[in-house]
Amino acid sequence: MNKIITKKSSKQQNQDALRIIPLGGLHEIGKNTCVFEYNDEIVLLDAGLAFPTDEMHGINIVLPDMAYLRENSHKIKGMIVTHGHEDHIGGIAYHLKQFDIPIIYGPRLAMTLLQDKLEEAGVSERTNLKSVVPRETVRIGEYFSVEFIRNTHSIADSFSVAITTPLGVIVHSGDFKVDHTPVDGEYFDLQRLAEYGEQGVLCLLSDSTNAEVPGHTPSERAVYPNLERIFSQAEGRVMVTTFASSVHRVNMILDIAQKLQRKVVVVGRSMLNVIAHARNLGYIKCPDDLFEPLRSLSRLPDEKTLILTTGSQGEPLSAMTRISKGEHRHIRVKEGDTIVFSANPIPGNTIAVVNTIDRLMMQGAKVVYGKQQGIHVSGHGAQEDHKLMLALTKPQFFVPVHGEHRMLVKHSQMAQAMGIPQENTVIIDNGDIIELSTESIQVAGQVESGIELVDRAGIVQDTIMKERQQLAEDGVVTVATAIDWSGKLVASPTLHLRGVVTKVEQSLLQQLVNRTLEQTLSDRWSNFTYSENGTTDVDWDSVRHELEGSLRRLFRRELQSRPLLVFLMQKPEKPAVRTTRRRRRSAASATSVAS
Repeated sequence: MNKIITKKSSKQQNQDALRIIPLGGLHEIGKNTCVFEYNDEIVLLDAGLAFPTDEMHGINIVLPDMAYLRENSHKIKGMIVTHGHEDHIGGIAYHLKQFDIPIIYGPRLAMTLLQDKLEEAGVSERTNLKSVVPRETVRIGEYFSVEFIRNTHSIADSFSVAITTPLGVIVHSGDFKVDHTPVDGEYFDLQRLAEYGEQGVLCLLSDSTNAEVPGHTPSERAVYPNLERIFSQAEGRVMVTTFASSVHRVNMILDIAQKLQRKVVVVGRSMLNVIAHARNLGYIKCPDDLFEPLRSLSRLPDEKTLILTTGSQGEPLSAMTRISKGEHRHIRVKEGDTIVFSANPIPGNTIAVVNTIDRLMMQGAKVVYGKQQGIHVSGHGAQEDHKLMLALTKPQFFVPVHGEHRMLVKHSQMAQAMGIPQENTVIIDNGDIIELSTESIQVAGQVESGIELVDRAGIVQDTIMKERQQLAEDGVVTVATAIDWSGKLVASPTLHLRGVVTKVEQSLLQQLVNRTLEQTLSDRWSNFTYSENGTTDVDWDSVRHELEGSLRRLFRRELQSRPLLVFLMQKPEKPAVRTTRRRRRSAASATSVAS
C-alpha cells in the first residue's frame, strides 16, 4: 500500500494498539534496530551499526539516532538479539552509555561476542546478558513473551522470533536464508514457524535483502569444493579474507586447511576473537596444533601456510588493507601468493575492495575474487526463501524490513501475489510509527530518526562533519592578526592556504586581506568601543565576528569557493593595576591608551 501518515498527538494515539518503530535498517543496509511498544512498555529488537560512506570523513561507524529511546528509557523492559552480526549488535555498547537496558536475551554466540564489547566499553554493569536456546520462551515485562526459533544464516546461532502480545503474535524473521544442508547441522525450524502460522500470525516483519534475486540462495556448503580446489592448486602461500563473524565459512576454511596439511596463521583482532569464542562454544571444531602464531610465519614453508585475515571489505585499518599497502609489520606479499576474497563487497565498500585487490596484484599476488568464482554465497534468502516464510507464517499483515527501498517494494509485491491484501502491507521509513490492531495496520506519525556518527573520540556533531566536508571540498585558509587599542593592525596579517586551488596570486590575496581588515576596522571601530565606569573598553567578540564575516565574503568572491576559515586574532592586554594607591592613575592611563 502507499504509505499514508496520520499525525496524532500522544493523547490521541490508540493505547490499545501495538506500536512498531524501526529506527534503522529501512531503505539501507545495516544499523538494524526496532522498537516494539505497548502501553508503557518497550522491547527492543537488535541494535546494529552501519559502515560510513566516502563523504563521512574520519567516521568509523554509523548508528541510528536513539533520541526516542533516550526520552522513553523508563519504558524499556528488555532487548531481543537475533544473531551476532555487527549490523545487529554493534550499536548496543554505545547505546548503553546513554540509557540502561534491564536485560538482553539472545543466542550464545551473540551474547559471548557482546560481552566482550560491553566490557571493553565499560558498560557491562548497565545490563544483564542471558543466553537462550532454540524454542526457549522468555517473558519481558507484562505484555511481551518471546520464543526464539532456530533459522539458518551466514553466522552460527541465528534466530527468528515469535513475539506474543495482547493483540496477537508478531513474527520477525531476523536475517535468514533456508539452508537445507547447514554446516553446523542446525536446521531451520520450519516446523515451529508453520505451527505459529496455523495458530494465527497477526503480522510478519521479514528480511528483504535479496528480494530482487530469483530462486533460492545456495547452501553455505556450496563454496566448500571451490575453496578446496583453489587452495589445493596454490603453489605458494594462501591468504583468505572473509567476514570474521561468518563462522560457517571460517569453519570450512579451517577444515580444508587441515585436510591439505596447511598450518593456519590468524591475523586480525576480530578474527581471533570470533574463532576463540566459536571453538569454546563448539561451533568450530579443529585441533590446537592447526594454528601457528604470527611470529612463526617466517619459518613456515610457503606451500604449507594459510593466512586467515580480516579486511574483506577494504576497511582502512584492517589487516588485508595494510598488507596491500605494504604497511603490515609482519606480512609482505610474495610472488606466488594466492589471495582469496571469500566475500562480496557491501554496498558502499566496492571501491575500497577493488583498490585493495589492485594493490595486491601489483605486488605479484594471484587474487581470486568475484561471484563467478563460487567462493561466496549470501546469508540472505532469495525470492523463493521469502515466499516460503510467507507461506509458513500466513500473516494477516506484512511489513518488509532490512533492505533498500527497491527491495522492500519487491518483497511487498511478493506478499500481495501470495494473497496478502495490498491494504494489509506497509512500506515504511526509519522513524515511522506502525500502529497495529487486530483489524488494521497504519503509519500513524513519526519519531525523531536519523543517524549518529562515531569516530575514535565518540559522537561527532553535525557542525564538525560540515567542517570536515568543507575541508575536503575547498581546503582551509588561516589568517592570524594582532590589533591594538586604537583599532589598528599591529603588523601585516599572516596568511596560509592549505588544500585551496586558486588562480589568485598569494601576494595579491595578502594585499586584499590587509585591505579588508583595515577597512572593516576603520569603518566599524566606533561600534565596538563603549564606556564603562569612566573607562573605554572594546567588545572584542564583536570585532572578531565582524572581521571573520568580511574575510569569508572576500574569499568567497576571490577564490570562487568556500574554504574553511580559521581566524586567529590577538587583542592587546589590559594595563595591570599594581596597587590600590595607584589604581586611579592606572585607570586614567588605560583610558588614555584606549582613546
